[in-house]
Amino acid sequence: MIKLGVLGVGDLTDKMIRGLSRKGSGAIQFLLSPRNEVKAAALAKDPGCTVMSSNQDVVDGADVVLVGVRPAHLAELAQHVSLKPFQPLVSVVAGVSTKDLSRLFGDRDYSRVMLSCAAEINRSTVAVYPANSKAAQLFAPLGNVVNLETEREFELGMIAACMNGWFYFLVHELQQWLTEKGMPLESARALVFSSVEDCVAYARYKSSTPIDVLGQSIATPGTYTAGGRDVLIEHDGYAAWRAACDHVFNQLVCDKR
Repeated sequence: MIKLGVLGVGDLTDKMIRGLSRKGSGAIQFLLSPRNEVKAAALAKDPGCTVMSSNQDVVDGADVVLVGVRPAHLAELAQHVSLKPFQPLVSVVAGVSTKDLSRLFGDRDYSRVMLSCAAEINRSTVAVYPANSKAAQLFAPLGNVVNLETEREFELGMIAACMNGWFYFLVHELQQWLTEKGMPLESARALVFSSVEDCVAYARYKSSTPIDVLGQSIATPGTYTAGGRDVLIEHDGYAAWRAACDHVFNQLVCDKR
């Protein structure tokens, strides 16, 4: 059994613990920071979770430490805990490099992991750096592991994680349009969800075919799909998504200067 110490019991780590508890079948013992009393107490109802009396007790009892505090609180945390020699640390703190982690917590094995809320139901993208690290094995039950070879790739993956959040708003807008035209909410929701799911499923099935080529095979000249795509291009619909990616990327670059 692995003892996973969790420093920072927030929304994401809460969902990770719930997903791992569902799939782990008792393979992981979770040692929780007491700082977020409400979330920690709720998780402690699971026999696999124990709320420790202090952050240092979390570290002392853990085989692996998972850090999930906000970036602004990371330096303060590092000042108040002392990790064991060679104790691995996994970070889900956005925008903090392994170099920065090493400066704060000393020389040890570091992994960075990026997930979505779907970790709770074991359907998250699980982006991991370094590739094929122990963290990839540990968190594989939470969904689809994407091993990233460089830290720059991982930072670009942060934009992909933001896309995940943006998709909810896109799906909402499409669903809302259907309901405004008179379709019942549940039918609109089911149609939009299913359309997204079958697009992804078919693109995975046709993995050797470029995605734009698949799109062009559907949006052939004279079809309604092609006409709608022309309107999206006319209104810079795709350009807006690229601009949003550039905005987040520029913020990440500025944070590291």
